[in-house]
Amino acid sequence: MKAVKIKKAGGTEVLELQEITLRKPVKNEVIIEHVAIGLNYIDTYHRSGLYPLIYPSGLGMEASGIIKEVGSDVTNFSVGDKVAYASVPLGAYSTHRIFKTNSLVKVPNEIDLTLAATLMTKGLTTFYLLYKTYPVSSGQTILFHAAAGGVGQIFCQWAKSLGVKVIGTVGSDEKINIAKQNGCDEVINYSKDDFAKKVMELTNGKGVPVVYDGVGKSTFENSVKCLETRGMMISFGNASGALDPINVPKSLQPKGLFFVRPSMGQYLHTREELDEASKTLFEKVGSGKVKVEIFKKYKLDDIKQAHIDIESRKIIGPAVIVP
Repeated sequence: MKAVKIKKAGGTEVLELQEITLRKPVKNEVIIEHVAIGLNYIDTYHRSGLYPLIYPSGLGMEASGIIKEVGSDVTNFSVGDKVAYASVPLGAYSTHRIFKTNSLVKVPNEIDLTLAATLMTKGLTTFYLLYKTYPVSSGQTILFHAAAGGVGQIFCQWAKSLGVKVIGTVGSDEKINIAKQNGCDEVINYSKDDFAKKVMELTNGKGVPVVYDGVGKSTFENSVKCLETRGMMISFGNASGALDPINVPKSLQPKGLFFVRPSMGQYLHTREELDEASKTLFEKVGSGKVKVEIFKKYKLDDIKQAHIDIESRKIIGPAVIVP
């Protein structure tokens, strides 16, 4: 069995593929043989030290596979079950792993396991953003940054299926069509256009009630300008770097804005929350209202190249690692 480990924070040079031996699962643990592993931008934050870890550490928080062994207290999962997860502890970058069942979900037969591996983080993130952090309503106009990215492609389709008008931003002209194909009504290239000005024009000077921003540092100030009075700024990623400290009197107070920094752990904390989210996600995908195509597949041996590609924005859609 193999797993990617890191002994310190750094660039791709710290990624090491090691031989491992697993013990037997105990109590509420199972052994999963991974079919596919989700590749996510947050993995680079863990590797680089932006999100500090205790070393040595595994990497990766999303995967799908088949249960091979179960612990003594496991009653709701069986050997042979198709399962997926998106959760700590880190360690999904592996051929096999021991995992506790409280963060596992069963994957319906109609959902391909390779697809499930890339659905969990992006799809469950989309669920809590649209239903919990700011529950959208049909007829609203919202702004979503990085609309052609992995989360964006799922989010914009899902939002559109709820009757929402989606203004999306992208970082280059070649991504405009990708965003439009995935549900965006309007697309703005934020690398060359003043997206705040464009959003205000598209909303007749009113602004939007909510901005979903996974880009971070480079989009924050103009995102605030896009919001209507008492609007909500949702910052859920740092693709362009971590946010600077927020000047509340300058940024939030003038329009009475809300600012929130959500994460999956806050919204999918209980078995009931996880089951609700995953059930809704699999129904959306199963019904065809959200269509997902794998952009690229990597082997575990190619993990350094995978990180290089995701950091250089060469991955313009869901990507997986196939052990």
